[in-house]
Amino acid sequence: MKICVTATAGDLNAQVDPRFGRCQYFVFVDSDTMTFEAMPNEAIAAPGGAGIQAAQTVVNKGVDVLISGNIGPNAFQVLSTAGVKIATGAYGTVKEAVEMYKNGRLSETGVSTVAAHAGMGAGAGTGAGFGMGMGGGRGGGRGRGRGMGLGMQQPIPSQSQAQQASAAPKTKEEEIEQLSNMANRLEKDLEEVKKRIEELKRR
Repeated sequence: MKICVTATAGDLNAQVDPRFGRCQYFVFVDSDTMTFEAMPNEAIAAPGGAGIQAAQTVVNKGVDVLISGNIGPNAFQVLSTAGVKIATGAYGTVKEAVEMYKNGRLSETGVSTVAAHAGMGAGAGTGAGFGMGMGGGRGGGRGRGRGMGLGMQQPIPSQSQAQQASAAPKTKEEEIEQLSNMANRLEKDLEEVKKRIEELKRR
């Protein structure tokens, strides 16, 4: 089985990079022999669409499983469409993350763990959601959730992460940091939704 882990450097002892689209390295590991190949993530400096570019890189390498900290909706769609299994909530070293997956301590996710980013989902995937939901005034959150499909109701990321946290024990500090990062992302996404509402009102 070929596993790709997002990492901060190009070896098995590197820490897992919690970002997918803008991770520093991809480490491709043979789960049977633990031989690996590393490559820098060329999408890290992309002005937009980094998640999609990174996902295409992973798909082109013939990966069976992707392990990362979090994954956005556009990258999730590219990977799942290509049949790549996705496991999130990973931490520690690349080697530890692979072992956790092999031992069933990293659960595969069926939904994106990061809300849509402006200019990615908002321009493409969420376009239909905004168009339907915003017309009624109250439809912002609900229309957006339906437009993105699976997992875009905002409580899902934290529930998903909480379930993974219980499956894979971690220190209180690590969990606080992970949840704080998620809260910051959700706040940014909320601001983008509010901006979009104001734009539509001005039209």
